[in-house]
Amino acid sequence: MDCLGDAQFRADFGLKYAYVAGAMANGIASVELVEAVSRAGMLAFFGSAGLDPARVESAIDRLQRDLGKRPWGVNLIHSPNEPELENAIVDLLIRRNVHLVEASAYMELTLPVVRYRVHGIRRSPDGTIVTPNRILAKVSRVEVASKFFSPPPEKFLRTLVDTGVITAEQFEIAEQIPMAQDLTAEADSAGHTDNRPALALLPTLFALRDRQQKQLGFAQRLRVGAGGGIATPAAAVAAFSMGAAYIMTGSINQACVESGSSDLVRKMLAEAQQADCAMAPAADMFEMGVRVQVLKRGTMFPMRAAKLFELYRQYPSLEAIPESERAALEKNTFRATLNEVWLQTESYFRTRDAAQIQRAERDPKHKMALVFRSYLGQSSRWANAGEPSRQMDYQVWCGPAMGAFNEWTKGSFLERVENRRVADVALNILYGAAVLTRAHILRLQNVEIPAELLACAPLAVAEIERLSTPV
Repeated sequence: MDCLGDAQFRADFGLKYAYVAGAMANGIASVELVEAVSRAGMLAFFGSAGLDPARVESAIDRLQRDLGKRPWGVNLIHSPNEPELENAIVDLLIRRNVHLVEASAYMELTLPVVRYRVHGIRRSPDGTIVTPNRILAKVSRVEVASKFFSPPPEKFLRTLVDTGVITAEQFEIAEQIPMAQDLTAEADSAGHTDNRPALALLPTLFALRDRQQKQLGFAQRLRVGAGGGIATPAAAVAAFSMGAAYIMTGSINQACVESGSSDLVRKMLAEAQQADCAMAPAADMFEMGVRVQVLKRGTMFPMRAAKLFELYRQYPSLEAIPESERAALEKNTFRATLNEVWLQTESYFRTRDAAQIQRAERDPKHKMALVFRSYLGQSSRWANAGEPSRQMDYQVWCGPAMGAFNEWTKGSFLERVENRRVADVALNILYGAAVLTRAHILRLQNVEIPAELLACAPLAVAEIERLSTPV
């Protein structure tokens, strides 16, 4: 179990296992989840995306107090519609000495993420480059991966020098490091995803890694991990066998008792099958047509969200929407008049980002986007809170891996929702992967392995510890 993945990755982050729990937004990857994963010798990221800086700081307070020097990190999500929020989160991370982030949903690098990466960069007395802040980037496209496996863009570094954020010496040092040493190949995952098949994506990013390492000669060896679709020992061993430095899980953690989701959502996830997912418009990148993968079983959210995007593309303003369509929206989706929804939205942005209101007053199309995005944003919060009157509007980020996990755990103690603890799930996946790895080696020597040994049914943690302890 503790030999799977890249040994240097484990050593660099102080891990026992090459296992990462990804940062599911709105605090679904909760403080409790991060603590449980970290204490089990693995790495986890707090799901800060969608939360205001005050709540993120509260989480940092607790994690720094409770975990001490154990490994953990915080999510840093690209916020094209709210650049000031992204900047504020970076300010917070730097001020609170948070030295590890999971950068997600980036299509282009931004000044804030570059500022985070190069903050405090220096040379040690022996000439080694010291980079206090580390980024584990999550990407699904090779063109985005190449940006993270390259030095920070010169234009951003010059801006940081001109504004006095870094020195000319730090500029020169920064040109010799990658934006991220570690990169997660995000395959068919929950939330923001391109639904990429891991079997195609991983080799592509491995080739990019080797090419960038050879051409740019980084002192820090570039690494690629695998995320998206990993929910069983077989999936984990496939990723490790292909050469993944580590594996990252997501959907299955949301179904665990430590997640920031609700009991009702956990029950819905426990009933999900692999085909029970759909793509829907993303709240944070609605106008761009970016989509997220969500659960469709037991909720009308994917269809209602798709209808909002259809209306947004078709009409220039809220007022231009035909009366019949407007009435349906007000009755079924918003349960309020569009005018009332706008007043609520206006009140929200008055404290979060007043510039959005000013823009909406000038641009009716933007006003419509803000109103529609209010439904998308609240739908995930209703799910997390378990709001019973809004169950048909729950936005639950979920990929096919959830269905695979449910199939694997059927008939075991992990089939029951109340038994799904994040560390127990992780240890069972890793133990099963270790068993399957040994079985594969034996099969290559023409040894026939009984089918029941390859099932790797979930075991109690005490039993895993007994079986994995050297005699």
